[in-house]
Amino acid sequence: MIHQNDTGISSFESKLTISWVNLPQSLIQEIIKVSQDIGIHSIAIVGGFVRDQLLKEIQEDTLLSLRDLDLVVEGSASNLAYELQSQLGSSRVSNLQIHDSYNTAEMKIDGFPVDLATARIEHYSEPGKNPNITPCSLKEDLSRRDFTINAMAIDLSDMSLLDPLGGQDSLLKKELKFLHPKSVKEDPTRIIRAARYSSRLLFDLEPNSLNQIRSTLKEWPWVSSKSKSSQNAPPALSTRLRLEMEILLNQENWAIALEKLQKWGGLLLFDQNLQDDQTWQRRLRWASKLKVNLLTAFISASKSSTSLAARLQLPMQQQNLLIQNLEIQEFLFDLNLNKEYLHWSPSKWTYEIEQSNWNHEAVALAICNASTLWGPLLRWWSRWRLIQSPISANELMKRGWDPGPNLGEELKRLRAKALDRYK
Repeated sequence: MIHQNDTGISSFESKLTISWVNLPQSLIQEIIKVSQDIGIHSIAIVGGFVRDQLLKEIQEDTLLSLRDLDLVVEGSASNLAYELQSQLGSSRVSNLQIHDSYNTAEMKIDGFPVDLATARIEHYSEPGKNPNITPCSLKEDLSRRDFTINAMAIDLSDMSLLDPLGGQDSLLKKELKFLHPKSVKEDPTRIIRAARYSSRLLFDLEPNSLNQIRSTLKEWPWVSSKSKSSQNAPPALSTRLRLEMEILLNQENWAIALEKLQKWGGLLLFDQNLQDDQTWQRRLRWASKLKVNLLTAFISASKSSTSLAARLQLPMQQQNLLIQNLEIQEFLFDLNLNKEYLHWSPSKWTYEIEQSNWNHEAVALAICNASTLWGPLLRWWSRWRLIQSPISANELMKRGWDPGPNLGEELKRLRAKALDRYK
């Protein structure tokens, strides 16, 4: 419920009065009972569900359906996970994964995803590196999160709302606010999350938070080395950057999120080429059409795309596509110099492309980049590569052809003839 306080600013009551009918009540009660059995008495729901549920209440919209359950406990999350499996049985508790480094656990209970985490404080020995953690209270745990709107929880002991950092006010103002002045420096991937939430929720960055992004980015990559190269960024940070960008590019409104990220200067986290790039929308829209990995297509415009892919630890398949993309662009550049291609038939284009053994996804990537002579590449990708000889090898052998090189050459000749009908 929303009420006016003495200052005239709307705020939520400290105790929620709405009915959380869409929560799995019986499952929650079982988790609370097992927690109490092993001495854990403080447990709360955290994560986007709390934020989105309150936002829906403000907007007087329908309640959200719960797709998973994120819980924080004052105690050992891994011990609770093992005890849940012990008491409820492995038939009900499945897919159990324990992450000892952060004392977290993932599982499914009756097929419903449940994540458990020990309440913790994070200490960053160096900017961008993975944090060191120590156990703490639920309220202290909320202070380590990214934005005020994500630093709220529902205490399951009495279904009260924990909001020590003003998340409700930020929701009402429709703003994203970092929790402290070093939020971005400690974990710059929060810039990517800011773009993601801003585009999804249609929220603006709170002015001080925007200033924090711009001022801390001036010091990027925040390493002790004298070399101002993002290659020196901590490996753990590079991995998190890749993961956050993959999440962003999986959103329906990725274009809006990327526009915001570029406007704030956040693409410097990758390199200056991408921060200055004005062609990414065309490239990514073509990548969507041609089923090219969006992150691979995005970084392909960098002059250091292969080293950037290695830094982000993209899968080797994607790194190889970037290497082949450069080969294709070089091939087309050289070809454009002598203009010989002006007389090439579809079969000649097909031969030249295929004899290099380039992956068809690499050709698609070159199309996304609007490489020189990208038109014939598109025709090969969409039509020519799919055309085969109208007569199969088996049919030719029935007509008297012997297996061997001559048969292969005849198949090529018949395919070339079929291709050149597209003149």
